[in-house]
Amino acid sequence: MSGNEQKYINEAFETNWVVPLGPNVNAFEEELKESLQGETQANPIEVVALSSGTAAIHIALTMLGVGPGDEVICQSFTFAASANPIAYLGAVPVFVDSEAETWNMDPTLLEEAINDRYLVTGHYPKAIIPVYLYGMPPKMDEILAIAKKYNIPVVEDSTEAQGTFYKGKAAGTLGHFGSMSFNGNKMITTSGGGALICKNVEEKQQAIYYATQARQPKPYYEHTVIGYNYRLSNVSAGIGRGQMTILKDHVAHHRMVHKLYMEGLNPIEGLRVQNAPNADFDSSYWLSTLLIDQEKFGCEPLDLMEALSLEGIESRPLWNPMHNQPVFKNAPSYTNGVSDGLFKIGLCLPSGPMVSEEDVLRIIEVIRNFKK
Repeated sequence: MSGNEQKYINEAFETNWVVPLGPNVNAFEEELKESLQGETQANPIEVVALSSGTAAIHIALTMLGVGPGDEVICQSFTFAASANPIAYLGAVPVFVDSEAETWNMDPTLLEEAINDRYLVTGHYPKAIIPVYLYGMPPKMDEILAIAKKYNIPVVEDSTEAQGTFYKGKAAGTLGHFGSMSFNGNKMITTSGGGALICKNVEEKQQAIYYATQARQPKPYYEHTVIGYNYRLSNVSAGIGRGQMTILKDHVAHHRMVHKLYMEGLNPIEGLRVQNAPNADFDSSYWLSTLLIDQEKFGCEPLDLMEALSLEGIESRPLWNPMHNQPVFKNAPSYTNGVSDGLFKIGLCLPSGPMVSEEDVLRIIEVIRNFKK
C-alpha cells in the first residue's frame, strides 16, 4: 500500500459518499484514463470503474449484442473469468490455442476457427477475446487484422496487464473494448474491482447504464432490458486512487523481479523464464513464469513446487487451459498442443510488490540447490 489510501477512504466517509458513485469514482476513472492514454493523448478512450474485471468483459459483450446461441472466440490459455461472461449471456465459447512466443492466441489458428465456425453455423463469431497472459501482450497487429477482415469486434482481456504496452499503446486500448482488474493480486488493487475501457463518452454512458441495473431515466423505476449491479463503490475507488500514486513503482518492481529471475535461472540447464519476443511486447511481467525441462533439470514442476513450499515459498502451475475444463467440455476448441504443453512444464513464481530483491535471490538459490 502507498499510505495514501486512507486519506481518500476517510474523505468518502466524511462526505457520506459510501455508495457506488461519487468523487473518488470519477477521479479514479480520470486517473486511469490518463495513465492509459499516455502523454500524447493520442489514443481517445473512456474508462468505467466496475466491481471486477469479469464484469467489464460481461458488459462489453452485452454492449456488442452477444446473446443466447451466439459464439464468441476466446483464448483457451487463461483463467475462467475470460470465458465465464460468454456463458452468462447464454452464448457459446469457442476456444483457440496459443502460439509459443507470447503464449497468447495463435493468429493462424484464430482465422482457421473463424472460417470453420462459419461453415458449421453459417455465422461468424460475435467477438474475439485475446488475453494478455501474465502481462504479456498477444500478437495484436495480426489479431486485429484478422478481426477487421471478418468485421468481428475485439474485447481485450487485459486484466493481468496494467502497465503493459504493445508498440507504445497501453494494454486494453487497441481493440473495441478492454478490461482491467484491481483484484488483490493485481498490479494495483481496490480490494476487488475492475474497469471497462471504451472508445467514447456515448459508450461509457451505455456501460454505466448496464452496470447500474439498466434503470430508465424516469422519476420511477422502469427497466426495458436486463441490467447488472456492477459499479465500483466510492470507498473502493478511494483505495484505487491511493494505489495509482505508486502504479509506476509497482510496474518497475515487477520488471526488476523478472530481470533477476532471468539472470539467475536462465543459465541453469533445463530452466527458462518467459520473456518478451522483442521490444514491441513491453510486458509489465505481472507474474514471472518458469518453464522446466524435466529431462535436463531432473524433476517435474510439481516436485519443484513442493520443494519451494517446504522453504515457505509459494508457487503455482500455469493456467489449465479452458478446453480442458469440465464445465466447458462441450465447447468447440481449436488446439495445437501449445497450452497443454506449457501447463505441464510451467510454474508461476512470487512476483508482487512485497517480494524483495533479497527474496528473489533466496528463491533462485533454493531452485539452484534443488538442481544439485
